[in-house]
Amino acid sequence: MSAIETLTLHNDGLVFSARAAGEGPLVLLLHGFPDDFHSFDAQLEAIAAQGYRVVAPMMRGYEPGSQSPRDLYHLIHLASDVFAWMKELDARQCHLVGHDWGALTSYVAAALQPKKFASLTTLAIPHLRHGLQGVREVPGQLVKSSYILLMQFAKIAEMIVARDDLAFVETLWKAWSPDWQYSAADIAQVKSTFRAEGVVHAATQYYRCLLQPLSTSTQQSWSLLTSRIHVPTLALTGEHDGCMDTRLYDTLMQEQNFEKGLQVHRLPDTGHFLHREAPEAVTALILDWIRTHPVT
Repeated sequence: MSAIETLTLHNDGLVFSARAAGEGPLVLLLHGFPDDFHSFDAQLEAIAAQGYRVVAPMMRGYEPGSQSPRDLYHLIHLASDVFAWMKELDARQCHLVGHDWGALTSYVAAALQPKKFASLTTLAIPHLRHGLQGVREVPGQLVKSSYILLMQFAKIAEMIVARDDLAFVETLWKAWSPDWQYSAADIAQVKSTFRAEGVVHAATQYYRCLLQPLSTSTQQSWSLLTSRIHVPTLALTGEHDGCMDTRLYDTLMQEQNFEKGLQVHRLPDTGHFLHREAPEAVTALILDWIRTHPVT
């Protein structure tokens, strides 16, 4: 296995830590909520061992140095981080892999500058071009997404997430991945990240920036988030996802919206954190996809 390094990346005056391994074409791994850059540890080393430069950054706001002084956590700003990281890593094109908020960021980045990406892999979040249709066909998703409404009330949300030593984080892990017997070390690592000053605020601010109808950044983000994708896309979903109902993929992942190709894989006995739950299966699917669509 390739040795893991720690890198420092930059954008717009912010400083980001990243875990990296290997040499070769760049593969960027973007984590979601509630998680951190250890989310893809199993994939990082395994993909690097196959001849790739694999980098897993800490997403904006998940450490004090990358917290936006103007609370700019809209998807368009998260996508700008991706482009800045690529430039700093001297990569004109890369493979982009994103889970949860990392998946949403990946859809926006791919819509904004598709030629920068040889392939796109998203985990646990489908494309939202036909989001309303998906909710009509799977109305239970409204219940699963009800926590997003809570996140709109900053002080209340931050208090609930932080109280009882971040018990809310563990509650989400259990509800979203009901089959996963995660280790004490896994949850302790993520809680450690969320204990850092400002992280709970930043991580919940993502949800508020998603629903600011008068914000130009929100409007631009949604326009891109619902645009057709011109990058070959692999979409992975866990059969028992308690956050994003896997049945949404039957409605939302329509081939006509992915002009460079789309594959959808539903993994059995896994939930929202499918790459942590079934690391070997997910790694194999990602490797097959990026090998099929090499960096030019």
